[in-house]
This record gives sequence, structure tokens and C-alpha cells, in this order.
Amino acid sequence: MNHPLFDAYSVTVGELITYTPAEIGSFRLYGFEYIDNLNFLRTPEEIIPDETLRKRLVHAVGNRFTEAGWEGTGKLSMLWIPPFVFPMAAKIGPLGVIVWHVKQHEDGLSWLLSPTPLPFEEFGA
Repeated sequence: MNHPLFDAYSVTVGELITYTPAEIGSFRLYGFEYIDNLNFLRTPEEIIPDETLRKRLVHAVGNRFTEAGWEGTGKLSMLWIPPFVFPMAAKIGPLGVIVWHVKQHEDGLSWLLSPTPLPFEEFGA
């Protein structure tokens, strides 16, 4: 499909999430201070068109964040990390990786949940 704004091939948003809520338990969880540019994050509603799947994923992600210490404030969002950010050895496909994110109100801590290890020194890569 050609993207309506950029007149070039792009996958559709419905093709981006290929995992089930049951798989959320195996995702890598990170905390990071501070992500203060939220302008490029997307809502789950924008990324996951299937409402039933979206609700189940949001519930599973919220549970993981809560278990890790998330205070329950802030809204869940999704962050796209392009494939070129990862080392070639990670074998990330052309779609990159979509990471779940929430930023707590009280201390500004961002919680991240990724289906694959993130390749950044801060996260032990």
C-alpha cells in the first residue's frame, strides 16, 4: 500500500503487532528517566485497529507495568524504533520494533516494554 501522506510503500498499521497478549509476559521491561519528547508516540488506538485485541494487550501491558512498580498514572503509548538502530546481529526486520511506553506523573519515570532486547548501553546492551 502507498502511504497517503508520503506517496511511498508502507505496511498498514494492522500489520505492525504480530503477538498475542499471552506473549507480553516474555517482553523485556525497562525504566528510563526521562523521556520528555512525547510528540512522536502513538496511542494504542492508532496502532491496533482490532478493539478486542487492543483491550487485551492494553490490559496485559498495564499488568506488567504495575508489577514492576508503575503507579498507574499516565497513558499507555507506543514508540516505534527503526530497524537501523539495532545491530545487524539482532536481525530486526524492516518493520523495526514497537515498544510500549507509559510516563508516570509523579516522578516522570518512563516504563518501556519491548518484545526484543533494546540495544542501548543504558539497558545493559
